[in-house]
Amino acid sequence: MSLSRASRAALLTAVVAVGALSLSACSGDSNGKSGGGGNTNFVTDSGGISTVAKGKRTAPNKLSGETLEGKPLDIADLKGKVVVMNAWGSWCPPCRAEAPHFAKVSKETKSKGVEFVGINTRDPNKGPALAFEKDFEIGYPSLYDPVSKLIVNGFPKGSLNPQAIPSTIVLDREGKIAARSLKALDATALRKIIDPLIAEK
Repeated sequence: MSLSRASRAALLTAVVAVGALSLSACSGDSNGKSGGGGNTNFVTDSGGISTVAKGKRTAPNKLSGETLEGKPLDIADLKGKVVVMNAWGSWCPPCRAEAPHFAKVSKETKSKGVEFVGINTRDPNKGPALAFEKDFEIGYPSLYDPVSKLIVNGFPKGSLNPQAIPSTIVLDREGKIAARSLKALDATALRKIIDPLIAEK
């Protein structure tokens, strides 16, 4: 069965994008730059955390699928809450380093209207990812994205998008992309991103 020229082009684009993500995966060398180009409307601080002013934020593309536990999840259903999305893999040492901090902060901020969602990627089967969640007592769901389809297609060009594993993207209560980190975060750094969004009116 042969693919049409358009199908081959789309497949090649996806493969190149996943390859680029793979090259930067689990590297500690994140400089906070976006792959979008043009006028991106965001500011990156010296710690590699990028933020977007409230009036200049964009919404992500559709981010939905099945969780590691096999349940449907659509990020759009969480509108009205601050949503912290963490792209991770069980094979990634920095992901393991930040996991206890994410577990802790997710519990601390839930009553303040914050929801955490993982995006598990490049784990070819769910076993190691489920073991990771159990080991680190992760109490929030993770979308299962073994070929990085959500990571590649879920964020508009020019927006803050995940470019490494781990990456963290935070949505404001309107469901728009407000902040991003391209490195592992501890609890203090994570709260530095989340608390201003909790306080927004």
